[in-house]
Amino acid sequence: MPDTTASRELAASHSAWQASLALGFADDGGITRLFDNRHYGPLRVQKALYPEDAKVCHAIVVHPPGGVVGGDQLAITVGVGAQAHAFLTTPGAAKWYKANGKVSRQSVRLTVGAGAALEWLPQEAIFFDTANVVLEQHVELAAGATYIGCEILCMGRRGSGETFDTGTVTQRSSIRRDGRLIWWEQGAMLGGRLDSPLALNGKTVCATLIAAGKPLSAAVLSEIRADIAADGEHVFGVTQTKGVLVARHLGDDSETARRLMLTVWRRLRPHLLERAAVTPRIWQT
Repeated sequence: MPDTTASRELAASHSAWQASLALGFADDGGITRLFDNRHYGPLRVQKALYPEDAKVCHAIVVHPPGGVVGGDQLAITVGVGAQAHAFLTTPGAAKWYKANGKVSRQSVRLTVGAGAALEWLPQEAIFFDTANVVLEQHVELAAGATYIGCEILCMGRRGSGETFDTGTVTQRSSIRRDGRLIWWEQGAMLGGRLDSPLALNGKTVCATLIAAGKPLSAAVLSEIRADIAADGEHVFGVTQTKGVLVARHLGDDSETARRLMLTVWRRLRPHLLERAAVTPRIWQT
């Protein structure tokens, strides 16, 4: 829609979406099936996909409006049963528009059963200037479960010359295994203050990949660092503590951030899930 007076008035009069999506995956004799797929409002998965084999069920989470306006409330709940394996992504970048005086929220709750695996790899999120967003993500893991999750946050629209000067993005995330907290993080990115070394140090894109599963050897971490070094000079770090691996990148380009996070994922997946990393076709369109 062109940025006309009429379109701006339409956005201002937008009635906030209340959207929710609940997905359930289960193992059926070695086949992971999407047995529960309930949605309310503009948030859905159209069908289960099997680009690898029947063991791994892929699903694409679609938000038909194409962007989140001030006041929108999104809730995603995913359950992966024992021994099942689900892979979730999105068809493109999520756009968080101007707040218009209202707070937008997204709540993600992921539960992974015993011996199961969940890969939560949405594409990047772009926060327009003045957006006011609250993001929450909580992961519950049973014994022997594996989780790999990634996020790429783009502050402002660098390609359009827009900086993130006056908005706020607040985040809170946790991972628990058998009810015990193994990861907790919270923070806020304030428009106009991202140049601080305590924020993004002048960068506009931050990416984080977190993997919780069996501990990885020091050799695997060395391999990841070597892979990133071979790509060029980047602000990048990777650490592991108590079975949680965290890889981070700061930069100014979402494509570079995606490439680096995929580099980490490709190295991790065979070790954690005993599977080669098969890049979803939707990421290449």
